[in-house]
Amino acid sequence: MAYKILAINPGSTSTKIAIFEDDQQIFVKTIRHSAEEIGSFPTIASQFSYRKDIILSTLKEAGISLSDIHAIVGRGGLIKPIESGIYEVNAEMIRDLKVPVMGEHASNLGGLIAQDIAQSLGNRAKAYIADPVVVDELQPLARLSGHPLLPRVSIFHALNQKAIARTYAAEVGKKYEDLNLVIAHMGGGVSVSAHCQGKVVDTNNALDGDGPFSPERSGGLPTGGLVELCYSGKPKGEIKKILKGEGGVVAYLGTNDMRMVEEKAASDPRYAQIQEGMCYQIAKEIGSMAAVLKGKVDAILLTGGIAYGKPITDYITDMVHFIAPVKIYPGEDEMRALALNGLMVLKGQLQPKIYK
Repeated sequence: MAYKILAINPGSTSTKIAIFEDDQQIFVKTIRHSAEEIGSFPTIASQFSYRKDIILSTLKEAGISLSDIHAIVGRGGLIKPIESGIYEVNAEMIRDLKVPVMGEHASNLGGLIAQDIAQSLGNRAKAYIADPVVVDELQPLARLSGHPLLPRVSIFHALNQKAIARTYAAEVGKKYEDLNLVIAHMGGGVSVSAHCQGKVVDTNNALDGDGPFSPERSGGLPTGGLVELCYSGKPKGEIKKILKGEGGVVAYLGTNDMRMVEEKAASDPRYAQIQEGMCYQIAKEIGSMAAVLKGKVDAILLTGGIAYGKPITDYITDMVHFIAPVKIYPGEDEMRALALNGLMVLKGQLQPKIYK
C-alpha cells in the first residue's frame, strides 16, 4: 500500500505545500506572500484562515483530493523547547500554538492548519509536526547571555538544518553524529548553528533575538539604542515589528525580495551595500560558530532560499572558506524531511512523541 502525505510549511514570506506518495514527491507548490499582504494581518495567528484557504484552493486547482491523504505533517512552531523528533498534534500543542509560549512565527500555523484539515477529514488522517524551530540541544555555556534575566534560547531552522546535515553526511559517506558542521539557513530569517556530532550546541535566536540581519528581521541591534527606542513613545507592537517583519533589508530598502535586491545590486550602490552588509554579518556569525567548535569544522553548509543567489554565496564563501570547505544547498529540504517523518510513522518505523 502506498501512503500519501501532505506536508505544510508556512514561512515568513511563503507557504509551501507538497504531496508525497511514499518517499516520492508528486506535487509541490510555493505560494509567495508579499510584505504588504503579510503586513495587513496584526498577528501570525490571524493569518490562519488566509493561509489555510490558499492551501485548500491550491490543492483543489491541482485536482488533489484530501480524502486520499493518510497523514498531514506541518512545520513545527514556537512551542515549549523539546527534543528532536516527530510529535502528534494534541490539545496542549494547539493551545501553545494559538497563544504562543515562545513568541510568534509563521511556523506556528503549520500544526494549526494540519490539525484543522485532519479534523475536516474526520480524523482519517492524523496531524503531526516534526523537528520544530524550538528543538533545544544547547550546551550550558551557550545559554549565558550576560544577565540571568535574559538567557539565550534555541530558536532556529531545525528541520532544514538537520535534513541538510544528514544529506551532506550521506554524500561524504559519514554519519551526521560523527561530524562537526556550521550551517547557515538563509531565508526570511537567518540562523547559523554549530552542529557538534549530531547536536546543535549553539545557535543564534533567528526569530527576534540576535545574529545577522535578514530580509525582514533586524537581528542583534545595539542594545543601548534599542533601550532608547523602547522609551521613545513608540508602541510595543511597532517596536516588535522593527525587530521582525519590518526590520533588516525591508527597513533599508522597502522590500524582502532578495531576488530583486540582487538584480538591483548589480548597478545600484545602495542595494549592493545592504546586500553585502547582510552577507558580512552572516559570515561573522559563521566565524563565531567555528570558534564554538574550536576550529574543528568539517564543512560549512549554506542553505535556504537566499542560497540561490550566487553573489551572496560567493561573498560569504570568500570570507569563511579559510575555516573549512563550503558546500551550498540552495532552497531547503524541509518538505521531504516532513514527509519522511510522516511516512516512518505510517509504516510503524517511528513512534510519534507526546507533547506535554
